[in-house]
Amino acid sequence: MLRMILVGLLGFHAVAPGEVSVWAAASLSDVMSDVAKLYELRVGGRLVVNTGASNILARQIRAGARADLFFSADEAQMDAVAEHVVPGTRRDVLSNQLAIAVPSDRPRRLASARDLLDPSIRRIAIGDAAAVPAGVYAREYLETLGLWDAVAPKTVPAGSVRLALAAVENGAADAAIVYRTDLLSARRAHEAFVVPVAEGPRIMYPAAVIKGGSNPDGARRLLEFLNSPEVRAAFRRAGFVPVAPVRTLK
Repeated sequence: MLRMILVGLLGFHAVAPGEVSVWAAASLSDVMSDVAKLYELRVGGRLVVNTGASNILARQIRAGARADLFFSADEAQMDAVAEHVVPGTRRDVLSNQLAIAVPSDRPRRLASARDLLDPSIRRIAIGDAAAVPAGVYAREYLETLGLWDAVAPKTVPAGSVRLALAAVENGAADAAIVYRTDLLSARRAHEAFVVPVAEGPRIMYPAAVIKGGSNPDGARRLLEFLNSPEVRAAFRRAGFVPVAPVRTLK
């Protein structure tokens, strides 16, 4: 019987011997469930996955919280915990795209992000543009289009990208800027516009082993496993784009 544990939105679990504590961005919540199952079947051991906004996870790590592996939704938050990273273990794992989500009862397509200026779109949920990676990416993208000053008064900051999507699904927002991968699990929202890779910000998900964790060897095995064909296929099914594998850790 599989013994994977997935703990959402910073619901912490006491890590037992042999378990690997993975602190992962909220946008990785669904796919890390699949990765955890594959890890137990192919490698052995149990993954304890804490998910939340990467900036909050990074803040907790800087405050001394014990994690074996940090899997961030952007490079800035990994930079923020650089002194806590085991040297030589940081690697880029995935890329993603931004997308605009709207409620299921709205027209399915927007011509471009400029349609966010339409008066019918009064509230736009995004991750906190000063801290949450998805919000930082969203602001960066809108600034490149010259739209941020006009859109900013409409924005409703959320504590994570999943909370931004939830705002659309529960009727609290007319649109949200999220990752394209988040929409695969949406039930009451759909994809209205996808930001082309060439036009959007560079979205990168790095992972690294964290100093002081209870299972550094397990964390290294997991980091290697993230490059395996099975896991890369799982990431693709979830809508992510795996980056080129790097050399094996020593």
